[in-house]
Amino acid sequence: MNLVICLLSTRRFLTAAQIALTVPGYEHDPSDPRDHEAFQRKFERDKAELRELGVPLETGTASIFDQEPGYRIAQREYALPDILLEPDEAAAVGIAARLWQHAGLAAAASSGLAKLRAAGVEVDPQATLGVEPVVTVDPAFGPLTSAARDRRAVTFKYRVPEVDEPSVRRLEPWGVVCWRGRWYVVGHDRDRNAARCFRLSRIVGDVKATGRPGAFTPPEDADLIKHVAVSSGPIARTGRATVTVRPGRAAGLRRLASEIVPGPEGDRLTISYGDPEWLASRIAGYGPDARADGPPELRDAVIQHLKELVTRYELPAVAR
Repeated sequence: MNLVICLLSTRRFLTAAQIALTVPGYEHDPSDPRDHEAFQRKFERDKAELRELGVPLETGTASIFDQEPGYRIAQREYALPDILLEPDEAAAVGIAARLWQHAGLAAAASSGLAKLRAAGVEVDPQATLGVEPVVTVDPAFGPLTSAARDRRAVTFKYRVPEVDEPSVRRLEPWGVVCWRGRWYVVGHDRDRNAARCFRLSRIVGDVKATGRPGAFTPPEDADLIKHVAVSSGPIARTGRATVTVRPGRAAGLRRLASEIVPGPEGDRLTISYGDPEWLASRIAGYGPDARADGPPELRDAVIQHLKELVTRYELPAVAR
């Protein structure tokens, strides 16, 4: 997307060297043959992807004196046709943008809205139609999606419930997917020489990229969701939670409830669950509109989740 924005912002043909100085992610040392070769591979891959998507990428030179070819996108061919949205449709687009922003993908949301505005569509990102999107991602989400995009191996520490100390994993990430409200990374485990999936919430510390981009090629027929589903197996919903929500709020929790009883402090929901951490993250996402009354394992999980959110997003103290 950064490459598209760069090539759309000028009518001149830009050389690969000029693009490398402008587009984030293309930084490299031209004097280092291996580093420059890695950039060229990435640039060629991105150009091929743009053409596959139908982006009208043109090749030419800015003047007769230029020896190196340049690139640009023909704006007249790239422009979107007129899009007519009803007020509720435009509001839905605004909700989607806020959802992505909550998920830590504000750049993608902004670029999507920019395309719509370029087509003359006025979109209100603050419109909610009475619905407040609640989407959170784990800190490992960004580094893993970047590594999967660049086809770069990573290392991280991973904790499983049965073991106290986390172990180091070396992975070639194919992609990150959401399954049953949890984010997972799927890829090739180098130590086990097999495909594996890892829950992002169990990754301890930072995800570190290793090696150079383009170090591996994911299998073309890889079904990431299916892989996670098979690895996770069925969930036995043996737990029963009691949750109090404000009247008219927390629609997502209401859909999970098997029973709803109005009360003086709010509506009391009964929810069956199998994974207390999953339900705790859903409850915490509604802030003051939802309260976990029991059982204790669920209350503790909600409290821990809120503490982690505070630690993750609190602003550093201002020096006096």
